[in-house]
Amino acid sequence: MMRAAGHITAGLGFALGLALLAGAAGAQTAPTRDDIVGKLNHFEEAPELDLPALKRQVMERAKARIKNDPGPVNRPLIAPDLAKLPAFNAQIQFDADTPIIQPDSYQTVGRIADAMVHASLLPYTFLIAGHVESNQKTREANAILSQRRADAIRDVLVNTFKISTKRLQPIGLGEEQLLDRAKPTSAVNGQLQILTFAKVPEEAPAHPAAGPAPAAKKPARKH
Repeated sequence: MMRAAGHITAGLGFALGLALLAGAAGAQTAPTRDDIVGKLNHFEEAPELDLPALKRQVMERAKARIKNDPGPVNRPLIAPDLAKLPAFNAQIQFDADTPIIQPDSYQTVGRIADAMVHASLLPYTFLIAGHVESNQKTREANAILSQRRADAIRDVLVNTFKISTKRLQPIGLGEEQLLDRAKPTSAVNGQLQILTFAKVPEEAPAHPAAGPAPAAKKPARKH
């Protein structure tokens, strides 16, 4: 009887060990600052992209009811020029159908902030591009959710990690710019992207205040 109990105890210990290993394997591993810097520091040229117009296009296309829509696999990217920019794809976990960032992902957001203040990236501004995989929800709902998630990341970078809001441009692309078009329902398409977008505009030098005009010389008196 004691031998049987020993076998049961050993079996429970083995199962517990497997469960702990599975939990460790499933835990999110944050990238290093250098990983992110290496992805973002190859900027060459800013795209000719009107961000307010792009936001409108995303919503208009997501709302449209197109009879001959080719579907997510063949649907053209809404902003193909973004693919030319240096990008870091971040696995940020959100609560389902919300812009609430899960606690395990704050370390990744912190590493992104660390990268943004690295000397090689200080001269640049960044896009925070939200994506959502193709799912049962409407494309319009996904576009709105992706914008809210991009806004949430911007807010944490600004309020918690003190990144200048002038260097960050959040934009939600919904499922209009799938990262893996061959697998539209893949979780890869829900990743958030940080893209090096442009150089920080140089501030115009302050002009010294103009002093009073020199007094006009009085004409010399004739003697």
